[in-house]
Amino acid sequence: MDAGNMDLIAGNIRNVRERIARTAASCGRRMEDITLLAISKTFPREAVAQAMAAGIGQFGENRVQEAETKISGFYRATGPEWHLVGHLQSNKARRAAELFDVIQSVDSAKLAARISQASLELGKVTPILLQVDVGGEETKFGAPPEHIGEILQTTKELKGIRVDGLMTIPPWTEEPDAARPYFRKLRELKETLEAEQPGCLGAGHLSMGMSHDFEAAICEGATIIRVGSAIFGTR
Repeated sequence: MDAGNMDLIAGNIRNVRERIARTAASCGRRMEDITLLAISKTFPREAVAQAMAAGIGQFGENRVQEAETKISGFYRATGPEWHLVGHLQSNKARRAAELFDVIQSVDSAKLAARISQASLELGKVTPILLQVDVGGEETKFGAPPEHIGEILQTTKELKGIRVDGLMTIPPWTEEPDAARPYFRKLRELKETLEAEQPGCLGAGHLSMGMSHDFEAAICEGATIIRVGSAIFGTR
C-alpha cells in the first residue's frame, strides 16, 4: 500500500471519529461509549495495519474463509480484536470460534450451541451478539424480533458463549434518518428483554449503523458502529 493510500485511511479515521464525537455530543452521549468497528472485508492486511497505526483496535470480517489468511498475519496476543459480522453457517462454527474474538451474527439457538461446543473444546468463552431482522426482509439473515426471547432462554445454559447484545442490518434507505425507526426498534427490544430477563444481554451492546447512517444509529443508542467504506474507501 502506497503512502498516499496510507495517509487517506488515517485521514478518513480522523474524520469518522470527529463525526462520532459531534453526534454523541448532540445526543447527550459519551464518545467513549461507542466502539468504532472497522469493516475490513475485501481489503488487504496492509490496510488493516494502517488502520491499526491510526488507532483502530477492532475489525470486522464477513466471511470465515477470507478472514483466515488476514487474521493469521497478525500476532494474536498483540493484534486487533476480530469480529465476525457476516452470516455464519453451522459447519463453520468451530473455525469461527478459533479465529474470532466476537461473533455478531448469531441468529439461531442451533448456531449458538455449535459455537458454544466449539469454544468449550478450545478452552474459551466466545462473546456473541444475536442478529435481529428488524425489517422483516426475506433476503436478510437474522431472527425475527419475537423469537429473540426464546433464543435467549434456550442459550442461557450454554457455557461456551456469552450473549453480549443485539445486532441488526436494517433495510437500505438513501436517507440515513429513514433507518432510525429500525434502530429504535432494536433498542426497544433490548430494553424489553432486559426488563423481562435482567442480565440476559451481558454488556448490552447494540451493534447497528454503517458508513452512511451511523450518526442516526448513535442517536438511537448504538454502542458498536460498523464502518467500512468511510474508512477504507469504496470496494
